[in-house]
Amino acid sequence: MTASTGLEMNERAWALADQCEQRAAELRVAVQTLASGSRVIDAGVAVPGGHDAGLMLADICMGGLGRTSYVPVAIGGDTWPGIEVSTDRPMESCMASQYAGWIIDPPGFFAMGSGPLRAKARVEQELFAKLGYVEQASRGVLVLETRTLPTDAVAEWVASKADVATTALTFVVAPTASLAGGVQIAARVLETGLHKMDTIGFDVTRVVSAIGTAPLATTASNDVRAIGRTNDCILYGGQARYVVRAADDELIDLAARIPASASPDYGTPFRDIFKRYGGDFYKIDPMLFSPAEVWLTSATSGRTFHGGRLNADVLRASLLDD
Repeated sequence: MTASTGLEMNERAWALADQCEQRAAELRVAVQTLASGSRVIDAGVAVPGGHDAGLMLADICMGGLGRTSYVPVAIGGDTWPGIEVSTDRPMESCMASQYAGWIIDPPGFFAMGSGPLRAKARVEQELFAKLGYVEQASRGVLVLETRTLPTDAVAEWVASKADVATTALTFVVAPTASLAGGVQIAARVLETGLHKMDTIGFDVTRVVSAIGTAPLATTASNDVRAIGRTNDCILYGGQARYVVRAADDELIDLAARIPASASPDYGTPFRDIFKRYGGDFYKIDPMLFSPAEVWLTSATSGRTFHGGRLNADVLRASLLDD
């Protein structure tokens, strides 16, 4: 059974997209309207984009229900520029919006789709059935991680899946190997932990609040290298704290299972893991994709449980490689 909570993430994200358009020159983004009427905001494909655009992109991904800011992140003897992200609506902002769970693959195009339009389209039926969240939105925003801007054909495909008019669509696009793209991926540090909880069978609707940090990846020369660096920032440098409606014994087990170090694939830069599996992303242990370190606080007992560890050596090897 699904139930709208009236959070209107698509409207919140639309307002943020309007701000992007108004600040296009400042943010170094480009805005165009397709013949079909869909708005496309390019944050890094044919334009430089930047760190400010990255914060806007991260906020849009979370449907306007998360807060992001830049902070220094100390790991070992190093201090990296990083991002802090917080939300009091973790299920909705992270899982129903930010999670890149919608594969956008009409003929001749491919991108991973995130953002609040997912909660309107609900293509990921199994996930949204568990979340119990739906939005009855008349317009929506979809974030695309890709190096190709969407065409009218892509807009029509998405509109048909989401049951909205093409004139009611906004796409925000950034490649992985871009400043804005790197920021919005680092801002997924909370989402990766929640997705790990869901994967191992924990009900993420019981997570009350969350706050975390992750270092920002150094900009890579290509998207494959950028995938490695951005993943490593979370796997080896991400820290996440969750308040959860759960008993202590549940959280003891959860704290041991959530961190990336619980995976047998943990321990080397992501680029090396990727090569080990012949470049097949789907052969990598799915339990790897989670924050390096987590703290779980019981909303019932008030006790906090810790799991995982930071890994300065692997992070340095990843971010400072040539």
